[in-house]
Amino acid sequence: MKDYLVKALAFNGEVRAYSVRSTNIVREAQERHDTWKDASAALGRTLTAAAMMGAMLKGEEKLTLKVEGNGPLGYILADSNAKGEVRGFVLNPHVQSERNKHGKIDVAKAVGTVGTISVAKDIGMREPFTGAVPIVSGELGEDFTYYFAVSEQTPSSVSVGVLVNPDHTILASGGFIIQILPGASDECITKIENRLKSIKPVSTLIEEGLSPEEILYEVLGKEEVKVLETMDVKFQCQCSRERIEGALLSVGKHELQLMLEEDGEAEVKCHFCNEPYHFTGEQLQGLINQL
Repeated sequence: MKDYLVKALAFNGEVRAYSVRSTNIVREAQERHDTWKDASAALGRTLTAAAMMGAMLKGEEKLTLKVEGNGPLGYILADSNAKGEVRGFVLNPHVQSERNKHGKIDVAKAVGTVGTISVAKDIGMREPFTGAVPIVSGELGEDFTYYFAVSEQTPSSVSVGVLVNPDHTILASGGFIIQILPGASDECITKIENRLKSIKPVSTLIEEGLSPEEILYEVLGKEEVKVLETMDVKFQCQCSRERIEGALLSVGKHELQLMLEEDGEAEVKCHFCNEPYHFTGEQLQGLINQL
């Protein structure tokens, strides 16, 4: 099944909602970066949230989401845009530990419970808009919920989940974001709070095979949801050989000369997608000649 995202309104426009199936995105990230189960779960949750946050943008706008805790993962970085394209990586992909007391992957231990979550939005202004909040749990869903409440003053509920097979491959991934809009009635808010308390974990909904629309129906009630738009989402890196050449040129003539003398060639990997770019000695010399 393909990955896609749903944008919706609920309760006669008092609530904005997003839901996504991100299984293929997370699967490709796991394969490209060889992430182990804890890293897969944390990176997958971040990519899932980034995909939904990207869907809140318009046109050529884009954002960068960074999770930097004190756990063994180091930091997680994800980029997304309004076109449904998302990419990301984790600093230390080979992290796994015993399951937590609930029998689940211990994402909080991998991420850490001290640190920050920051979002930089490029909306076409001279400088990007950046918001940052402290990590509150390390489970990420709660942390993204806190980000929306504090940095964007939007009461939200964020739930993201990733199911990882014993061999580290990805079984399923997805999530939802529910946002209370200005003017929402107390009755509406109470209904949503009660439904959120009784709903199954999003990972269970994913395991049961629910579509993004069906996840929103479970969270909000089918009769209350009005789907506005569906859009495909995918893992899509923005790297290219031309960009890598630009990065090599930026290190300067001296460093390039050292590469040529010591190794006779160079291989550069993109952090976001792990794609290798090889440069022969002749090609390195060509870059040096441009400086």
